[in-house]
Amino acid sequence: MCRVAGAPPRILPPLALMLLAALQQAPIKATCEDMSCKTGFPEDVHSAVVSRSVHGGQPLLNVRFRSCDGNKKIHFGSSEPEDFRVGEDGVVYAERSFQLSAEPTEFVVSAQDKETQEEWQMRVKLTPEPAFAGASEKDQKKIEDIIFPWQQYKHSSPLKRQKRDWVIPPINLPENSRGPFPQELVRIRSDRDKSLSLRYSVTGPGADQPPTGIFIINPISGQLSVTKPLDREQIASFHLRAHAVDVNGNQVENPIDIVINVIDMNDNRPEFLHQVWNGTVPEGSKPGTYVMTVTAIDADDPNAQNGMLRYRILSQAPSSPSPNMFTINNETGDIITVAAGLDREKVQQYTLIIQATDMEGNPTYGLSNTATAVITVTDVNDNPPEFTAMTFYGEVPENRVDVIVANLTVTDKDQPHTPAWNAMYRMTGGDPTGRFTILTDPNSNDGLVTVVKPIDFETNRMFVLTVAAENQVPLAKGIQHPPQSTATVSITVIDVNESPYFVPNPKLVRQEEGLLAGSMLTTFTAQDPDRYMQQTSLRYSKLSDPANWLKIDPVNGQITTTAVLDRESIYVQNNMYNATFLASDNGIPPMSGTGTLQIYLLDINDNAPQVNPKEATTCETLQPNAINITAVDPDIDPNAGPFAFELPDTPASIKRNWTIVRISGDHAQLSLRIRFLEAGIYDVPIVITDSGNPHASSTSVLKVKVCQCDINGDCTDVDRIVGAGLGTGAIIAILLCIIILLILVLMFVVWMKRRDKERQAKQLLIDPEDDVRDNILKYDEEGGGEEDQDYDLSQLQQPDTVEPDAIKPVGIRRLDERPIHAEPQYPVRSAAPHPGDIGDFINEGLKAADNDPTAPPYDSLLVFDYEGSGSTAGSLSSLNSSSSGGEQDYDYLNDWGPRFKKLADMYGGGDD
Repeated sequence: MCRVAGAPPRILPPLALMLLAALQQAPIKATCEDMSCKTGFPEDVHSAVVSRSVHGGQPLLNVRFRSCDGNKKIHFGSSEPEDFRVGEDGVVYAERSFQLSAEPTEFVVSAQDKETQEEWQMRVKLTPEPAFAGASEKDQKKIEDIIFPWQQYKHSSPLKRQKRDWVIPPINLPENSRGPFPQELVRIRSDRDKSLSLRYSVTGPGADQPPTGIFIINPISGQLSVTKPLDREQIASFHLRAHAVDVNGNQVENPIDIVINVIDMNDNRPEFLHQVWNGTVPEGSKPGTYVMTVTAIDADDPNAQNGMLRYRILSQAPSSPSPNMFTINNETGDIITVAAGLDREKVQQYTLIIQATDMEGNPTYGLSNTATAVITVTDVNDNPPEFTAMTFYGEVPENRVDVIVANLTVTDKDQPHTPAWNAMYRMTGGDPTGRFTILTDPNSNDGLVTVVKPIDFETNRMFVLTVAAENQVPLAKGIQHPPQSTATVSITVIDVNESPYFVPNPKLVRQEEGLLAGSMLTTFTAQDPDRYMQQTSLRYSKLSDPANWLKIDPVNGQITTTAVLDRESIYVQNNMYNATFLASDNGIPPMSGTGTLQIYLLDINDNAPQVNPKEATTCETLQPNAINITAVDPDIDPNAGPFAFELPDTPASIKRNWTIVRISGDHAQLSLRIRFLEAGIYDVPIVITDSGNPHASSTSVLKVKVCQCDINGDCTDVDRIVGAGLGTGAIIAILLCIIILLILVLMFVVWMKRRDKERQAKQLLIDPEDDVRDNILKYDEEGGGEEDQDYDLSQLQQPDTVEPDAIKPVGIRRLDERPIHAEPQYPVRSAAPHPGDIGDFINEGLKAADNDPTAPPYDSLLVFDYEGSGSTAGSLSSLNSSSSGGEQDYDYLNDWGPRFKKLADMYGGGDD
């Protein structure tokens, strides 16, 4: 105990009991205030025992500072501000969450007077509490009392002295407790409960804040209890605040903070992040090569043994070449190789069973779980390609390209279709001219020897190539190519019948034009490259001769002309004429070759110049009346220009009316010599001579139209059609033809109209009601269809020739028949003709039809289909020709006109 002057003795909190309830919490040293007042910390070193796990914002301890003058304003600071913070009330808080090491953690707490800047310091040493090993049942039943800090007043003096608050060490409570619940933790009380009736309460998460109801307090006794098991994996600690008030709700004591830490229990197994882990390692890797990392997590406290995992390999499959090819770092989960001998060609994949155990791998108390690690051995180029034979053979016909002549096969034990397996071929000898290349088949990895340049049998009959095979990537270090990676390819060239070829091709011949038909031009022969084949001489023929000027001798290839060579022909381009000839042999199969003969034709002066244009227009007067003309000569220099232009002497009117002046080598100007020339069309002959040797001249007629002109020199005549070369007589003839054609068309139209009027007049003479023919044509026949149109008229002439009923197929009827009763027997006409037979036959047939219940109700041979009921017309069935013919009055037929006169005489003449 310690006493304060003027106050009754106070009992310090029983720290031993509180620490025992807090699971062997080390005692916090505290000292009483010295009665002699000295400003500063009461001690130089302050030691405290706290939990190993520190959370950000967690209060750790309370540093005591003595101030003799209560008015001093003290500011507290820490030498480790990133880890610890000191409040204005002297409570030290953790700035962040961290784990205390096994060694004590030290830092300095300073206090500074804000007015005088005087400073005091104290060293704080934090020691982590020992690991929780579990309290005995007897110790757990001990309930600690937590007493609110007290404050004292000197009633005789205005000086107020206050004892600083105690920092309550955290309460450690194991998770998953089995109870019974509620389980008492501590009792909170105030030393003023002897004089006052107090009520206690707690606030904070777990009490009155979610999750609510985990902690409760007896408001009278202050007993704090937990109501159910706790789970550290959900909430690791609870921060509560205890309150003490009187019955009126007035605060009696300052609230105190209570921290309840949930102690971890090993209630969670390790869980691998993946149940199957996949990794790779190159074959031939050295021991210690990293392969992969497997990771497991444990929901328990990772800083305690419950959450500390250890890994190990349970099994390896297959176990060759060694059962322990891999090892694992028991803390990190890194898998590395531990033995040499990884060979993909022998074992391509390993399967490891990995176990993770908590409690630092303790097999007795730790919980375990397993996962599978699949390690694939990747391929490296440790096997060179090897040819399956030392020599390969092939053959190729001469002059063939892009032909595969040999397949080179290799074997490679590396993984197919990888750079370590894919083969590349190169020729190391035997092909100096580059006639072959070797391609790689991507599927089979074979080498395809291919001809890329034509081969001549007469030059090379056989090739012996040396080839080497290698992979796309270099071989692994320390591996060399064996002799099997080199082979020889023997290729035989096959002789074939080759096409003859002309020499030279094309062949150029220079020849003056005008060479007469039948003249020998040149000899154009070909050669046969097949020197080792038995063949007869070549045969020649003409393949292309556009102007048909040439022929070739089929035996010796001599070319002669069949027409005169003309440089000005349309088949000659740039003085060059091309003809193509064919040379053929008699080999198997026959072959042929073509050659082109180019004839360069030299020009001779065989064409006289002509005037251009052929027609021109000028005015009647002298000004303006100049006509520009040009001389055109198909020949070329020196047989063309410059040209000489002149007018002929006859007729004399030409030179009298016209004059011509040369203005350049190819151009001249024709104009009127007289002042006025009557309008019309005039033929002006012009003599043009070229510069050839000898000269060639011609007289060209220029048709000139002389017309009246305006001030601009343009013709104003209306009859411009004359300028096209048509005379007045031709124009009149054309107009007469047009007029005659119009008259004929008009006469035809008048005749058609008159014919229509006559037709209409004839139709008006006949009453439409009396025109029985038109009435009959106006209506369509409404028969029963095609089956009713098949009449057999022979029944009226020779009924006995009709097939008897016995022959009639059974069941073949008209569609409108209703065979209810047996068919009646119709009369059969005798074969002997008689004038009365027809009438009797018809009457008997009508009687039989009237008595036939299966016959349709029709009285004529033309059968009509039934078209519904309700017709306003009478039924044809009402006509009874067999019995009521004599009762009819046919006199009205006389009123129907001349067309019904015959019927009127037959039926309207009385009994006769």
